[in-house]
Amino acid sequence: MKPLESHTKEELIALIRRLLVRIEKLEAEVAKLRKNSSNSSKSPSSDIVKPPKPAKRKEKGKWRIGGQPGHRKHEREPFRPEDLDDTRQYTLDRCPDCGGRLRKSRRPDRVVQQVELIERPVEIVEHRSPACWCPSCRRHVYAPLPPAVANGGLIGPHLTALVAYLKGVCHASFSTIRRFFQDVLKVSISRGQLAKLIGKASEALRMCLPDEPRLNVDETGHKENGKTFWTWCFRTQMYTLFKIDGSRGSEVLIETLGREFNGVLGCDYFSAYRKYMTDFNVLVQFCLAHLIRDVKFLTTLRDRATRAYGERVLAGLRRLFRVIQRRETMSQAQFQRALGRARQALLAVARRAPSRAEAQNLAKRFREHGNAYFRFITTPGVEPTNNLAEQAIRFVVIDRRITQGTRSVKGRQWCERIWTVLATCAQQGRSAFAYLRDAIYAYFQRHPAPLLLPIGV
Repeated sequence: MKPLESHTKEELIALIRRLLVRIEKLEAEVAKLRKNSSNSSKSPSSDIVKPPKPAKRKEKGKWRIGGQPGHRKHEREPFRPEDLDDTRQYTLDRCPDCGGRLRKSRRPDRVVQQVELIERPVEIVEHRSPACWCPSCRRHVYAPLPPAVANGGLIGPHLTALVAYLKGVCHASFSTIRRFFQDVLKVSISRGQLAKLIGKASEALRMCLPDEPRLNVDETGHKENGKTFWTWCFRTQMYTLFKIDGSRGSEVLIETLGREFNGVLGCDYFSAYRKYMTDFNVLVQFCLAHLIRDVKFLTTLRDRATRAYGERVLAGLRRLFRVIQRRETMSQAQFQRALGRARQALLAVARRAPSRAEAQNLAKRFREHGNAYFRFITTPGVEPTNNLAEQAIRFVVIDRRITQGTRSVKGRQWCERIWTVLATCAQQGRSAFAYLRDAIYAYFQRHPAPLLLPIGV
């Protein structure tokens, strides 16, 4: 490359233009590298390096450890009399200090209710059926065993439910459960037997859930023997359904929801949801929280016009959310009018963008799907964000980090079913262990599984 002094004016101008194009490309690449969960739709787990939080200087004497002044004391409710297994009375005949006779006082008794693990917390029962010979049939016959015994085998329904709870809720491995059986329950059990118990529990949890008019959907990665799968989460007001599939495309939505889904689908701006919406004319509520993060990304770019555009759109979104926050102070009619005005103002600003690619992409999104961001205004019960599905899927992300995924189709089915039960029971305020116990007992009895949804839903 020859020195700059030897270049002509035209060559220098051409060089500057090439350098400007290169700088613009490098700035775009740097901006992409700066994307994280706070300014894009990337998940928090993708933030490999996060800056340390600044240490807060604590003023001495400002706060005490423990309960603060004015904080209401919390005490657990005592056990009911019918919950007690035993009551032990301790009495005194003489005063321990002076030896004098004692009289009954009107003050209430001192009561300590203690919960303890018994030395051997399991019951081992041998079920015998004597062999009888039938001279007419010329064969041996046996009295039938109870279904829960015949179908359960070594481990009964309650203990099978405990294994399912440890595996599904506590993320325990088979080795950990095996040690728990040996050390705490004093029972020796193999890993193969535990795998069979999980298979039985999985079969007991097979269920069919009804359609819903409002549904939130999200998906996250799932690993199986080094291959990438996807865990889909479908959450309604009364239940949550999980599905693991090898695809992240719209065909999963078609298989799960059908081609004639008549509800409103709450989701992010992922292409699979847009294709499903377009192909089958489905009503969608795109997540406003994801949109805010995408707009924040524009405010970090170097181009001044793009940053100014991002700030204008962000200000419009803030005005919209301020209306939502004041909902309790307005009548329904006032709230709808205020939302409508904020929506129109935001769309007017968002659809007028500078010529830069990043700004034009966001403006195109508003022009093509702007109304899908404001479905909650005209459809009661629809949330403006997809937080419901994202909250439900956090448990799956935690489980993935601990267990490192599954190894087979049966493992996938188990995860789908146990996650569905756990999330749905949490939504309804029910005991997941109680449902597992009842479902496994019904399975051993060859009865239908208990309803996961309340009667009438």
